Amino acid sequence: MSSSPARNRRADARRSRAAILDAAVRLLGAQPNAGMDAIATAAGVTRQTVYAHFPSRDRLLTAVLDHLTDETVAAMQAAGPDDGPAAEALLRLLDAADRAAGRHPALLRTLGSLPVTPQADHDRHTTIAGLLERVIRRGQEAGEFDAGASAQWLVTVTIRLAHAAGEETTSGRMPAPESRKALHSTLLRALGHISPP
Repeated sequence: MSSSPARNRRADARRSRAAILDAAVRLLGAQPNAGMDAIATAAGVTRQTVYAHFPSRDRLLTAVLDHLTDETVAAMQAAGPDDGPAAEALLRLLDAADRAAGRHPALLRTLGSLPVTPQADHDRHTTIAGLLERVIRRGQEAGEFDAGASAQWLVTVTIRLAHAAGEETTSGRMPAPESRKALHSTLLRALGHISPP
């Protein structure tokens, strides 16, 4: 039984969109000012196809940011949020997120200039925040983390500290190993980490 023309068109559209996003990640990482024509050429599609999916460069950049966020979430999930002590799991998740972001430093600097509303930023972090909250709650229940603070607050603290560590590295003020070590020690203190006896 053959598939319907509409289903084929949808599959083609998904492939085109994926090709455009992959090309944008590659090209913008090397040439932050690359235009839509160059991205279309790198993706092997027409300029019209790019604009059919992304009506403006900002819309394409926003989609690229969402794509990179999805990559970060996948890396964090692969890091084993439910394995071992919560403190170790939390640091593994943060290290996995840092490695995912580290693959595209120039691109992330470009994306950092996008106008983003607080609500859009919150929405983009929802899945990441959910993973962090799962580990933090597990740590609170096991007596590893301070149970007196709300898990949501501790998630906010975790995300802000991770961003601060990343900014220290990208600005050149701290080498990556030093900022990672500072993040780990500061975060565990903020969470009221208690080592198991």
